[in-house]
Amino acid sequence: MKRMASPRLPRFAAAALVFLLAGAAEAAEVRFVEITEEAGIAFVHENGAFGKKYLPETMGSGVVFFDADGDGDEDLLFVNSRRWPERRADGSEPTAALYINRGDGTFEDRTAAAGLDFPLYGIGAAAGDYDADGDPDLYLAALGPNRLLENRGGVFSEAPAAEAVAHPGFSSGATWFDADGDSDLDLFVLNYVEWSVETDIFCALDGSNKSYCTPESYRGASAALYRNDGHGGFSDVTAEAGLLDPTAKGLGVAVFDHDADGRLDLAVANDTQPNALYRNLGGGVFEDVGVLAGIAFAENGAARGAMGIDASDYDGDGFPDLVIGNFSNEMVSLYRNEGVGFFIDQAPVAGIGRESLLTLAFGAFFFDYDLDGRQDIFIANGHVENDIAAVQQRVTYRQSPHLFRNLGNGRFADATPESPDLARPMVARGAAFADIDGDGDLDLAVSENGGPGRLFRNEGGSANDWIGFRLRGSDSNPDAIGAKITLMIETAGGSRAETRFVKSATGYASQNQLEVVFGLGPAGRPAEAVIAWPSGATSRIEAPTARQVHRIEEAPR
Repeated sequence: MKRMASPRLPRFAAAALVFLLAGAAEAAEVRFVEITEEAGIAFVHENGAFGKKYLPETMGSGVVFFDADGDGDEDLLFVNSRRWPERRADGSEPTAALYINRGDGTFEDRTAAAGLDFPLYGIGAAAGDYDADGDPDLYLAALGPNRLLENRGGVFSEAPAAEAVAHPGFSSGATWFDADGDSDLDLFVLNYVEWSVETDIFCALDGSNKSYCTPESYRGASAALYRNDGHGGFSDVTAEAGLLDPTAKGLGVAVFDHDADGRLDLAVANDTQPNALYRNLGGGVFEDVGVLAGIAFAENGAARGAMGIDASDYDGDGFPDLVIGNFSNEMVSLYRNEGVGFFIDQAPVAGIGRESLLTLAFGAFFFDYDLDGRQDIFIANGHVENDIAAVQQRVTYRQSPHLFRNLGNGRFADATPESPDLARPMVARGAAFADIDGDGDLDLAVSENGGPGRLFRNEGGSANDWIGFRLRGSDSNPDAIGAKITLMIETAGGSRAETRFVKSATGYASQNQLEVVFGLGPAGRPAEAVIAWPSGATSRIEAPTARQVHRIEEAPR
């Protein structure tokens, strides 16, 4: 792809143009209202905690929005953990929960009918049509072994290739993407640390009472890349792909093209280890450029406790940026992509650093909740130690999420107080967004460690215009994961371009809807959409209609 000769001046000009055209617009009156009970959601997470303070109990679990039954609506999966062996005396076991969308934003529990009512110490999940049969399959990352489930019309069963990807360790999440450009979905699995009940270590905040250990107490574990052979089988190609790193402690991954070379890269959030940015060299081979890119360490040279991560273009300059949720007393990272292979953390000057200093962030992602054309940020917070206040009086166990509204000038404002339901303190972990009721704006699901799953309806976001795209690949992978959509938007003051990627797992242990939504603001008009498919093909849609989801199929070569 042809690049601008001087990225710094265009960056300033692009950011200024976005601000002048849209930044002065008044904020839409938007709030998130909890509808968990009325929507039919009754999930409660089980972490197994009973006083031993085993490390996995702190991790919580993720949520996934995906169309499990193929009816076009976004269904909702809450991943669950389970009780420890010594606490299973009564024989009953909690399981994950699959809620099928009735089409109006209410849900029906079909966990058993879908074949998902089995116990697993689950952490994260990722959905993707790896076998190209039209149904999204499901990978569950767990305190091993992991599970690959094949979807047959909304019913899930163990896939023929399940054993090949059943990593036996402590996995925290996964994502589907085409790593080698052969048009099928490969599987990248995050692993956390080497841990077992037998090797559990005694740690104490106060010097005497057991607390949850930090990951620094345990050896790391490399992520794994499983290559799809196109016939339903997988092989472990981690080492030959350049991704083997036994010091890693991965909790989040973002798939994006950071350097605009047409190949998908991986940014990995590591807990107390340097973050990685794996640049795709082609042919399924990667190199870690995280240090050179400026995302590996904090400005003081220390590795942070990174959890969730996401990539999107928040400042409208055409280059995808990064948001990373970190431990308390470290603040959230907001890495602006300079367009020359380098990122600068703008959190302190963007208005999110100080606000997030004392919170512990897990789920973290970009989304345009008010549909004004700018990418906002959601952060799911909650500490890992239930008695942290005894040693750090300014830090709490339950914490309010952060909803940061993008002001359009490189700065954000904390909009959380505008949604009292959302602002309630939680021990939040996974979070995801989707349009559950077909009104165009994006609703939220949040999982709570050892607590209820919650659903929040977006009220007011659709006051602004919007346009959606749901892609289906032919020469590309069926879900078109990795496709780049560029939308030209005309306004009274000129025009601007917005870019988004179709992506699998996002944030922490979770996945948003695959459908891509662009906010148009109060007066924007979509002029042209350009789709760069993972296969290298390009599609153009002239003057697509607003307030509509466009289902686009890739034309086969």
